[in-house]
Amino acid sequence: MEATISLRLPRDAASVPVIRQLLDASLSALGVESQIREDIQLMLSEACSNVIQHAAPSDDYMVSTELYRDRCVIKVVDAGDGFDFSGPRSSPPSTSEHGRGLLIMRALADDIRFVNRHERGSIVCLEKKLRFVKDAPGLSLLLSEELEFGEGVPEVVGDDPHIRDHLPTGDHAHVK
Repeated sequence: MEATISLRLPRDAASVPVIRQLLDASLSALGVESQIREDIQLMLSEACSNVIQHAAPSDDYMVSTELYRDRCVIKVVDAGDGFDFSGPRSSPPSTSEHGRGLLIMRALADDIRFVNRHERGSIVCLEKKLRFVKDAPGLSLLLSEELEFGEGVPEVVGDDPHIRDHLPTGDHAHVK
């Protein structure tokens, strides 16, 4: 089984709790451990908050989440002016309330990719390995192929990411 959730959201702070709660409810129903769910919620919040604060002049953005095998892949896509992710980043002062989003995402994600589409927006792709509670429905639903063929759960994290393109056709489909 593969589960995909995709939403086009207004570039408004009220949209962040909507996607957070929707994804968390899905992960909870599958039996994903609470610490992993909390990490995913924080990564997602930071990526969405960056779009809301910085993706002018875009009016909306898209969040696509894919649960595949033992992975959660999140793509946050905006159509703003773009953002240069390659430059050196200095750490914000310890008392600062802003400027920590990229550091938080990098610390929590098992794999992270940034794509700047020069004046057509940016894509942030976050990947997190899932861990399940005992007897979780997700073990049999998401990992059914591995269990059926006796392959076991893949243990590779970060070196061979399973990030796949499942965004709608158009500008958003060129993530590699």
